[in-house]
Amino acid sequence: MAECRAASTATADDRKPVELDQTTVGRLSRVDAMQRQAMAQAAERQRHLRIQRLRAALERLDQGDYGYCVRCGEEIAPRRLAADPAIPTCIDCARG
Repeated sequence: MAECRAASTATADDRKPVELDQTTVGRLSRVDAMQRQAMAQAAERQRHLRIQRLRAALERLDQGDYGYCVRCGEEIAPRRLAADPAIPTCIDCARG
């Protein structure tokens, strides 16, 4: 979670509104800036979702439910958890 927060802080300026003043920035530069802004905002949304998933996994750990699928209750494969410790579902439920 600390990595997500640090990345969020580091990219805060990239997510700010793009200045549309043509006297200071050309049209192509504005388009580039708007693309960077959109990418930074999308990355921020992904970081936010990752933090939510990690918090939910920590809650399951505290409740003794970590490692079990939140949908069917079956055990999640250890290799699946090793790939993503915040994963909430078994492979069967993820597919369905």
